Amino acid sequence: MRTALVTGVSRRKGIGFAIARRLLTEGAQVFAQSWSPYDATEPWGADAGGIDAVIGELGAAGGTIDHAEVDLEDPLAAARLVDAAVSRFGSVDALVVNHARSSVATLVETTAEELDRTWAVNVRATLLLVQAFARQYVESPHGGRVVLFTSGQHRAPMSGEIPYATTKGALHQLTLTLSDALVDDGITVNCVNPGPTDTGWAGVDLAREVGRQLPRGRWNTPDEAAGVVAMLLGRDAGTITGQVVDAEAGFRRWQL
Repeated sequence: MRTALVTGVSRRKGIGFAIARRLLTEGAQVFAQSWSPYDATEPWGADAGGIDAVIGELGAAGGTIDHAEVDLEDPLAAARLVDAAVSRFGSVDALVVNHARSSVATLVETTAEELDRTWAVNVRATLLLVQAFARQYVESPHGGRVVLFTSGQHRAPMSGEIPYATTKGALHQLTLTLSDALVDDGITVNCVNPGPTDTGWAGVDLAREVGRQLPRGRWNTPDEAAGVVAMLLGRDAGTITGQVVDAEAGFRRWQL
């Protein structure tokens, strides 16, 4: 039975929720991290039912779920989160780093404070999570797995989201280095770019415009992103490491 720590599980419309649900339906044990106070400050808002409704629905999916609300901007939070997952389940053999701080700011609007906060949540916390995960990992018949998340900054400019693009670019570039650091421990490290995914954040005009640029005429779904993660966590993916998977469904950014 695989045991996974999944971050960013705070909204039923989100990718983190879909990942946790997919793993649970496959019989995994999942320790989920959320930070609802952050969602409450963003245009999409916190889950209407609160985090209890999120975890309650996951509990009905099968498997075993546990949860902690943790602010990953705290430099000590990553190690504490891994410790909590290990305390609950004994060990963790998969880490899915799905959380992110979104930061909409042009170059003119970008501040040192926002750069620091976005870096702390998106990059520092990710590295500290991977570090803590590797320290506790013991050989598992399922193999050790780490899956990170990037965005499309390597495929087209994101000049309206400078702090976000900067940090997601860092995770993209770190994937190969982290995979080399952990391959001798039996842990693979890969990264997913899920493409435009409908998690309820886009306005009507943007949703329509991006939809026209996707060959299927619709955005990707959180369940489709979860399927890519499940593939990378599977036993048959043991030889895949250091890769960034663009799961964009043929997104044609140049087509208006």
